[in-house]
Amino acid sequence: MLHNIVLGFHLLAAMLIIVLVLLQRGKGADAGSGFGAGASGTVFGARGSANFLSRSTGVLIALFFATSLTLAYLATQRKGPSSLLDSSPAAETSQPAPSAPPSSSPPSELPPPPSDPAPTDDPK
Repeated sequence: MLHNIVLGFHLLAAMLIIVLVLLQRGKGADAGSGFGAGASGTVFGARGSANFLSRSTGVLIALFFATSLTLAYLATQRKGPSSLLDSSPAAETSQPAPSAPPSSSPPSELPPPPSDPAPTDDPK
């Protein structure tokens, strides 16, 4: 249960990091190219979008790192079967599997193998 919740936060943080990185402008790009001439100043404040997006990306990266460590810890704490025989469906049921009646051999759908031809006396 806890593993699924942390995994959900992990995936959400990863998607938001991708979106925030794609929203950030490159080095040398104009400040308002994505939002119009001066719209970035009014949407994100007087300093522009760089400070807000950079800090948001940093916070999300810290959250992503924390959820990564938490998922690694939770994965080591899970108790799984100690062998493949323990995880078989027959081992999970309390009743033993029904045994087949004894028979000499199971019926075969394959035709019988061809018999060896009789040796012939071929003088060579």
